[in-house]
Amino acid sequence: MALLAVLQDERRLLELLSFLMLLMGALSFILLRCIRVPYGRYASSTFGPPVPVRLAWFIQELPSLAVPVYYLIVHREVGAPSRALLVGFICHYVQRTLIFPFLIRGGKPTPLASFSLAFIFCCYNGYLQSSYLCQYAHLPAEWIYDPRFIIGTVLFICGMLVNIHSDHILRNLRKPGETGYKIPKGGLFEYVSGANFLGEILEWTGFAIAGWSIPGAAFAVFTLLVLLSRAQQHHQWYIEKFENYPKARKILVPFIY
Repeated sequence: MALLAVLQDERRLLELLSFLMLLMGALSFILLRCIRVPYGRYASSTFGPPVPVRLAWFIQELPSLAVPVYYLIVHREVGAPSRALLVGFICHYVQRTLIFPFLIRGGKPTPLASFSLAFIFCCYNGYLQSSYLCQYAHLPAEWIYDPRFIIGTVLFICGMLVNIHSDHILRNLRKPGETGYKIPKGGLFEYVSGANFLGEILEWTGFAIAGWSIPGAAFAVFTLLVLLSRAQQHHQWYIEKFENYPKARKILVPFIY
């Protein structure tokens, strides 16, 4: 009975954390209408001492990789649909933790405040998604044939490819020895300023559809709200920085917005 009570309490905790994530996303969206998120081109000493950018990316993303790996090791009985979802989650963070940081060319240091918030969020979300999928999702084996799982998985994979390709374009804007900023060209950057953000939004939207859960939906909505604000900031910055910035290029959704 005591174990059942603990498990029920944790399930309620995960639901609470999901709704709290939605609230954080809404507050972040409002806050980022007023200030520019302090990282990269917007970095400022106002937000704390600098952390080397590669080290910051590696450490801040690490919990979102380590926590689900731990849960999969401990919960070996996890069903195929939940395992597939968590493996997709892990694949994203393998790329963000072990590959992306070490491909960065130059890059401004990350202010301590931004680094700390990102680290805390990755601990938070890593636990939320991992604990739910390994202990409470209870997706039947035939879920992998459900249209929601298939559509979500395809969307997740397409989003990851867009995100990786867009990061590749951004990394290669400058030739060795060059400094300053350039207008991104190629891929979805021909249509939107936030192609890399669009890719990540598609990823987690697909993840939410495939898992059909409150924690997954909370993460997808949080991602949309935060990255929409960042895409808007980037778009406005490009317009202010470059007189020849393509007039037809949208912020985040090709031909629409």
